[in-house]
Amino acid sequence: MKKLIAGNWKMNASLAGNEALVQGLLAGVGTPACDVAVCVPSPYLAQLQTLLAGQQAIALGAQNVSAHESGAYTGDVSAAMLKEFGVRYAIVGHSERRQHQAESDTLVAIKAERALQAGITPIVCVGETLQQREAGLTDTIVKQQLSAVIHLVGHCISEIVVAYEPVWAIGTGKTATPEEAQHVHSVLRAQLQAATEHADRIRILYGGSMNAANAAQLLAQPDIDGGLIGGASLKAADFLAIVAAAQ
Repeated sequence: MKKLIAGNWKMNASLAGNEALVQGLLAGVGTPACDVAVCVPSPYLAQLQTLLAGQQAIALGAQNVSAHESGAYTGDVSAAMLKEFGVRYAIVGHSERRQHQAESDTLVAIKAERALQAGITPIVCVGETLQQREAGLTDTIVKQQLSAVIHLVGHCISEIVVAYEPVWAIGTGKTATPEEAQHVHSVLRAQLQAATEHADRIRILYGGSMNAANAAQLLAQPDIDGGLIGGASLKAADFLAIVAAAQ
């Protein structure tokens, strides 16, 4: 199974900056041994579709998708709209949206289902807060979050990507140790194995401050199948170093 390195630009971008970043990525990525994607803010999907046209090394991703197919949902972007821009991946349930937009486990599951229905691979994020980790609830929380998706999408579960992102390690510079991350990944793997005989097809990414310095060690763990990269995805050299580590 190929590893997947997906950049999450979050709410950072500009037309000029995007062009420079993508040109830097395309100049250095070569023919990667892993899958590579960049998940960008919706207003820039058209620009990125153009910048990434005619090459196979880097796929386009979105940072969110509506739970609705169409209609009176001002400000929402549907899976069908994303598909028209060549979007291959969509992040759902990122901890920042769970926190700031109060997205529930059920809503995240519906979004994952919408993406799948449109032929887009959802990157389903799960993770615990520092308070939950200190209370010994890590395994319970991540299993509960993933369970909602398994329950809703059923036999399509083998088509998703899972990203474990400990909330306390996002943008803080703190990172789970390779052993801590591997433990949670193994818990998630076991849960997926109980849900489908195709669990070995499902990639589980690590998404808590993975960077050029720690990527190789994290990616060497048996159940870590790639990374969901925040800050380091905004610098071509850093992101390419992580892509190289995944090989």
